[in-house]
Amino acid sequence: MIIGITGSNASGKDTVANILVGKGFVHYSLSDILRGELKKLNKEETRENLINIGNELRKKNGPSILADNTVKKFETGKDYVVTSIRNPNEAKALAKQPNFNLIYLNAPIKLRYKRYDKEKISFKEFSRVEKIENSKDKNKQQLNEVRKLATIELINDSTVKQLGKKVDKMIDYLRKDEKYIRPSWDEYFLNLCEVVGSRGTCDRGRAGCVIVKNKRIVATGYVGSPAGISHCDEVGHEMKSTIHEDGSITKHCVRTAHAEQNALCLAARYGISIEGSTLYCKMTPCYVCAKMIINTGINRVVCKRDYHASMDSKRIFKEAGIKLEIIEKEVQKYKYQ
Repeated sequence: MIIGITGSNASGKDTVANILVGKGFVHYSLSDILRGELKKLNKEETRENLINIGNELRKKNGPSILADNTVKKFETGKDYVVTSIRNPNEAKALAKQPNFNLIYLNAPIKLRYKRYDKEKISFKEFSRVEKIENSKDKNKQQLNEVRKLATIELINDSTVKQLGKKVDKMIDYLRKDEKYIRPSWDEYFLNLCEVVGSRGTCDRGRAGCVIVKNKRIVATGYVGSPAGISHCDEVGHEMKSTIHEDGSITKHCVRTAHAEQNALCLAARYGISIEGSTLYCKMTPCYVCAKMIINTGINRVVCKRDYHASMDSKRIFKEAGIKLEIIEKEVQKYKYQ
């Protein structure tokens, strides 16, 4: 689920975002991009400066630029809350994502002014800047137009506790109306990697691998010792130390063959051609696996996460013309790393 939060100034948008973060949502604020731009320009972070720099970026790069850059950070299977949506094109860009709902926060202006304590400004100035936010210029903030796109309006005119109760009701309502999203082919095969990996026999990381040709599974593999050899889960790990060029030392279990290696061996054993196939795996293949993948004729590798020592694999994949896609831009963590 993706929830966009917009609304009048000091209406409680960040408070609602924090409540949602407490429920497992990942928070992105479009204003963070603006703060970064102000920092580059060595300008003070004021409400008016944020408005002006946002208008400049929209004019230069298109009215939905802030939302477009934020969407690129989204990962499959996570809930997001996005704040500081001030232009209708930003809302429309986010609305292209499945299960997106735009929430408008509001409260009486005098109450909002009372809450506003970032800058000591008069009520007259507070009202003046608010009018700027309701510009009709498509490259500027158009808060009134954004409001028209909202599916739910929350009135925050009481305590934080009461606001939390309203948010709970809102989430329950949205969950009931949440649409089922059919997984893509990549999501489907990566999910199968998890099932295959559950057969793994080394608890440092029960990784699985699925090799696919023309959307058909042709081979699978999981982390495990060679046939007839004792497993880590039975006799413990066979740890070896590696000294790296920078002098650092890491320990690895070498008792098992990697999931990718076992999948490749299975295909070879039964004479299955995997040239032109796609290989799905838990994390970026190690250097040895990468070389084997190249030599089998596989032309695409899809990983759920990155591997902490993936630099050489990425280098030779690029040199060999192998398309590498890492879905979640984070390094896989596993036991005893």
